[in-house]
Parts: sequence; structure tokens; C-alpha cells
Amino acid sequence: MTIAEVLRLAHDFLGTALLISLPALAVSLVVGLIVSILQTITSIQEQTLSFVPRLIAVGVVMLLCLGWILQLGVHFTMRMLASAAEVVR
Repeated sequence: MTIAEVLRLAHDFLGTALLISLPALAVSLVVGLIVSILQTITSIQEQTLSFVPRLIAVGVVMLLCLGWILQLGVHFTMRMLASAAEVVR
């Protein structure tokens, strides 16, 4: 296995990890920003007020994206197994 192949596999791994985590991170960012704006407007500085809506929103998005995430994971696993089979040859 050459360095170029290892770099390709690492790039594929990091890209897949980013795609899998992107929906949760994006929703968490948007909900956190909205809650922070509402807290600033109302002068309420309760820590759980920021945490609970973000947790619920991320959970809902993860359930909605579960099929897509599993499909990405399966395709990634198939690519890695094919790469492992090529190394053995």
C-alpha cells in the first residue's frame, strides 16, 4: 500500500465523517443561534434553555436523516472492504 493510497483512504474517511455529522452540526448551530438571540432579547440567562431545544432538534434531525446516514456508512464500509481486498492481493 502506497502513501497515495493511504492518503486517499484518509481523505475518504474524513469526508464521510464530515457528511455524516453535517446535519447535526448545522441544526445545532442554527438552533443555538436562535435561542441565543431570544435569550438576549428577553434577558433570560438560563443554561438549560439553550441545551434542551438544541438536543431535541438534533435528535429529530438525526432520526430524519437516519436512512441517508446509514446509506453513507454502508457505502463507505463497502469501499473500505474493497480497498482491504486489494491490499491482500
